[in-house]
Amino acid sequence: MTGELSGILEHVDRIGNLDLEGVEPTSHVVELENVLRPDEPRPSWPREAVLAPAPEPVDGAFRVPSPQAAES
Repeated sequence: MTGELSGILEHVDRIGNLDLEGVEPTSHVVELENVLRPDEPRPSWPREAVLAPAPEPVDGAFRVPSPQAAES
């Protein structure tokens, strides 16, 4: 491992000797671009169809137990 550590330290030393005057700091070495599709509205599923398999829907929404009930 001594040889590997020496190689790493030599590389760090070479980096320290670079002339970086006028080089702007960056967070990434390559340009980042959004690879996701555009966020466009589209029709959703009907509420009745989504709630049909729910065990106990309440007022057009899913019923979720309160945190106090889960602790008991």
